[in-house]
Amino acid sequence: MYQALAGRDTAYEGVFIVAVRTTGVFCRPTCPARKPKPENVEFFATTRDALAAGFRPCKRCRPLERGGGPPAWLTALLADVDRDPVRRWTDADLRARAVDPTRVRRWFQQQHGMTFHAYQRARRLGAALGRLRNGDDLTRAAYDSGYESLSGFRDAFGRLFGGPPGGGRGTTPAVVTRILTPLGPMVAAATDDGVCLLEFADRRMLETQLRRVQQRLRCAIAPGEHPHLDRLEREIEEYFAGRRTAFTVALELAGTTFQEAVWAELLRIPFGRTSSYEAIARAIRRPNAHRAVGRANGDNRIAIVVPCHRVLRADRTLCGYGGGLWRKRRLLDLERGVDS
Repeated sequence: MYQALAGRDTAYEGVFIVAVRTTGVFCRPTCPARKPKPENVEFFATTRDALAAGFRPCKRCRPLERGGGPPAWLTALLADVDRDPVRRWTDADLRARAVDPTRVRRWFQQQHGMTFHAYQRARRLGAALGRLRNGDDLTRAAYDSGYESLSGFRDAFGRLFGGPPGGGRGTTPAVVTRILTPLGPMVAAATDDGVCLLEFADRRMLETQLRRVQQRLRCAIAPGEHPHLDRLEREIEEYFAGRRTAFTVALELAGTTFQEAVWAELLRIPFGRTSSYEAIARAIRRPNAHRAVGRANGDNRIAIVVPCHRVLRADRTLCGYGGGLWRKRRLLDLERGVDS
């Protein structure tokens, strides 16, 4: 993706969005702006993901505008939203501008997969999350980003992360962050007991997995830092650099008894080796449960560290992987010392 960005490759238009940490903006792969350094970029699958991570759209390449730009009837409204992103535009405001709210909603759904009001919330929430990431306290981050109440911010945060931005009485706090890898950004979460989530950010089941973690651990998820996540990030970096073949970071494997038995067996597959669903079923003394083993393998919430990518079909061919088969192939090649 970085090579595509450096070459302004038009073939990658619509495939990914690139965000630049030093400027806080996100761009198209073909943006004419000066090429950022690799360590300063983060890649996203959609503009919605970039907005939710606290980045704002670039004014040069205009990543929110597709197909040659927005229609003329919408241009002025988008310009006003850019000038004042924390303002809440209601349907009445749109009608006062002689703009049909239904028409606006339909355009945003077609172009960005969300309504106009969802787009506004994503921008406000992204601004608040950006402030939290930079060290602001919860109250200041919420109010300075256009939220009129902490409860409104918590509700919005909960819809994105599956839990409120803080721990209540009797609730386990879990910290979530993003970790950059050569195969794309990953979302990681940890409690004091260990890492409980590591998924690729573009996995379709990510929101479901976050909800499952929250329900299973009865935790509240908030962005921040944690020693377990610091260690995880170091070990993931060493793994991709070819300097680590085993992980030592603490894990919190919260699942059913059957799932945990399968996950424990995954951890026993040596680096550079593979197994099969049938072999794992025999190892846990459930020889006829290979389909259930496949489901438990797919439900693994800690990718790479709990190496579900090392499981193949009985005929040794590749099979499903939540992060995409291309990533599974790349991970296996890396562990075998093959340059893919």
